[in-house]
Formats: sequence, structure tokens, C-alpha cells
Amino acid sequence: MNQPLFLLLVWMGTMSVTAFPLYGWDKAMAKLRRRRIPEAALLGCALLGGGLGALLGMLLFRHKIRKGPFRYGVPLMLAAQAGLALYAAGLP
Repeated sequence: MNQPLFLLLVWMGTMSVTAFPLYGWDKAMAKLRRRRIPEAALLGCALLGGGLGALLGMLLFRHKIRKGPFRYGVPLMLAAQAGLALYAAGLP
């Protein structure tokens, strides 16, 4: 594995491990009617490489699955990140 691909995967893994609990925490706070994580922060974490963790968090916690920017945006971000990883790996 080449170094750029390795670093990209480490970055995306770190961001996904960060995004996943954020979605769970936000869902828990929503149920308790307490202070929430801003949507921009949730989407930003997904955009910065945490697309996989964000999507898994959305599906597992059933959170933000009806809102358009999340429903369509997070899968598109994940697809773009997968394409970037394929490009870094030297695949078409």
C-alpha cells in the first residue's frame, strides 16, 4: 500500500470513528430534549472524511434519515471519499 493511500485511509478512519458517536450522542440528546450538536458540525465531520461513520450512525441510531442534506448528502460524501481512495490506490 502506498503512503498517500495509507494516510488517507487513516484520516478517513479517524473521522469516521469521530462521526459515529456524534450521531449517537445527538440522538440521545434529542430524546432528552437537551442541547444538540449543530447539523453543520455533523455534516462537516462527514464531509471531512467521516462519511462511513456518519452513514453508519444515521442508520444504526435512526437519526437524521429524513432530512435531505443528510439523506442524500452523506451517501454522496461517502461515494466521493471512496472514489478518492480508489484514485489514491491507483485504480480507475
